[in-house]
Amino acid sequence: MKVMPAAVVFLATLLVAPAHSADRITGQAFATRSEVFAPEAMAATSHPLATQIALETMRQGGSAVDAAIAANAALGLMEPTGNGIGGDLFAIVWDPKTNKLHGYNGSGRSPRALSLAWFKDKGYTDIPPHGPLPVTVPGTVDGWFALHERFGKRTMAQNLAPTVAYARKGHPVHEVIAYYWARSVPVLSKWPGFTEQFTIDGRAPAKGELWRNPNLANTLETIGRDGRDAFYKGDIARRIDAYFKANDGFLSYDDLAAHQGEWVDPVSTNYRGVDVWELPPSGQGIAALQILNLLEGYDFSKIAFGSAEHVHLFTEAKKLAFADRARYYADPAFHPAPVSWLISKEYAAQRRKLINPDRAARAVDAGRQLNQGDTIYLTVADKDGMMVSLIQSNYRGMGSGMAVPGLGFIFQDRGEQFVLKAGHPNSFEPGKRPFHTIIPAFITRDGKPWVSFGLMGGAMQPQGHAQIVMNLVDLGLNLQEAGDAPRIQHDGSTDPAGQMVAMTDGGVLNLETGFSYDTIRALMRKGHTVEFADGPYGGYQAIARDNDSGVYTGASESRKDGQAAGY
Repeated sequence: MKVMPAAVVFLATLLVAPAHSADRITGQAFATRSEVFAPEAMAATSHPLATQIALETMRQGGSAVDAAIAANAALGLMEPTGNGIGGDLFAIVWDPKTNKLHGYNGSGRSPRALSLAWFKDKGYTDIPPHGPLPVTVPGTVDGWFALHERFGKRTMAQNLAPTVAYARKGHPVHEVIAYYWARSVPVLSKWPGFTEQFTIDGRAPAKGELWRNPNLANTLETIGRDGRDAFYKGDIARRIDAYFKANDGFLSYDDLAAHQGEWVDPVSTNYRGVDVWELPPSGQGIAALQILNLLEGYDFSKIAFGSAEHVHLFTEAKKLAFADRARYYADPAFHPAPVSWLISKEYAAQRRKLINPDRAARAVDAGRQLNQGDTIYLTVADKDGMMVSLIQSNYRGMGSGMAVPGLGFIFQDRGEQFVLKAGHPNSFEPGKRPFHTIIPAFITRDGKPWVSFGLMGGAMQPQGHAQIVMNLVDLGLNLQEAGDAPRIQHDGSTDPAGQMVAMTDGGVLNLETGFSYDTIRALMRKGHTVEFADGPYGGYQAIARDNDSGVYTGASESRKDGQAAGY
């Protein structure tokens, strides 16, 4: 790891005020706690109980993939504000047997009976965020079984058993989850099946209150016993079909039966000697690679963290990458993106010339070839060296609000991401995957695994990925500090979804507590609109591996309820 000169680190510390009242005797002032170390296994998830389930799974002989599935199932019960088996899943797995990364795109497709013409005939200009219309096929269960078939050691019934037990006996709801749950109930209670399955007498569960979901317990037991097809071709699928037919929806049994996720090759760029890996579209992961390629042209050993120059260059690079994101990122089965070109150093050198070091760009066009998401991220590593980077989501908060009575989960509203405009790469078409915001990430060094990480939060995700990499590589921060450091979030770039409103005003720059007023004032003088935002900065978990000793380091930051732990 590159170590920054002491003077630079000291200056960075001066520029960033502590975001909490505790005084730590070691490390950076903004760090919330020390890193976690363990010699054999590590798990970092957004919920402490899910982390403990992952560790117990590995103690009982399960692989990192088994543990990731078990933790993900638990999060669907314990953190339904961000995920569940009604949503989609993406994963990157480091396989120590082949010394190779494997990627899985577990996103679902639009209903085949629904068309762009139907939306136009009904007067829609974009797809609503809730109800039956934004629902696409949920890909999570398929993703579990695909990962398990290749890398699992325990049975799926064993992996799902801890969540089944918590669903029946109950678990106490954590603080941040309770907050978001309370915000969702007034919005989603109008949709059939939600109130009776996701409230207590019409209200959200309070912090520390026991929550039970026996319907989900039954569903998971069925999946564990009868397999993947129980969800996509069995009685569960038939009940889903009947529910949507009765509620003006289009998702059908045939859509579920036809679903299949796919293994994909991760793509990478080298950033100052480390290789950063993402999955190709239909997700937005390569935006992080594009941002890093653009920023590699600047010497951040001479640019202080938290300075106006640092924030300005990052923001302008993000604008350029997101212009391409709006233009090119879509389901590659319908509109293949020029991925190799977009993440090339040659292309970055061309685009970097568009960055004015003294002025914020108000509008940015996509290059040419020669949004409120909520999500969970988890990472797990086992004694054999397998590492899993997994992200899963219902998209907007708790999802569409559509909850089949008796099944105990909510369907995602990912279809809201389609554009109702013919000819656009992300336009609605039957049987198509929408543009996806959720992205797992991985870093290798000298061909060996280094860091498995992710950062939740819609369009914040690629911005956050790039910042984590810069914090680790340019600043030499440790794994915990890299996530705790105050973050930059730019909003307002042309979006690949919805009504496709183009950026013409430069967007809005949100800076987390910790950036100085001198920095904010200097940014405003460069033409940036700087505002305070409450909570769009994402949530991070990470695991790093020391390939000499085999020791794992874990991190889980304070913005969420999560925990990193190992043994």
